[in-house]
Amino acid sequence: MSAKNEARLRRARQTRLKIREVGAVRLTVHRTNTHIYAQLISASGDKVLATASSVEKEVRAQLKHGANRKAAELIGQRIAAKAKEKGIEKVAFDRAGYRYHGRIKALADAARAGGLKF
Repeated sequence: MSAKNEARLRRARQTRLKIREVGAVRLTVHRTNTHIYAQLISASGDKVLATASSVEKEVRAQLKHGANRKAAELIGQRIAAKAKEKGIEKVAFDRAGYRYHGRIKALADAARAGGLKF
């Protein structure tokens, strides 16, 4: 494992400890070179409440490429809509140690625009 990835995972671990203390539903993000994924995880951390990703068939029909800002915005909107369906409106944003810019920021902004508070 590279030093860069180890540092990212260390940052993620610190964030997750703080979120567990607060006891909030967690909106976690994972990105790869080809796709972006978002999950809502229960406050206890044992259940995935909702997911959205650029791998889903409906999303792939709308996008040419799953790893750009447009894809991240769409995933942010979808996860916000799924959260609303479940009655969740306040979450803690777990960016998994990634820097808050680019695709991560686009997803967060779209989720906020969709009605999620964090």
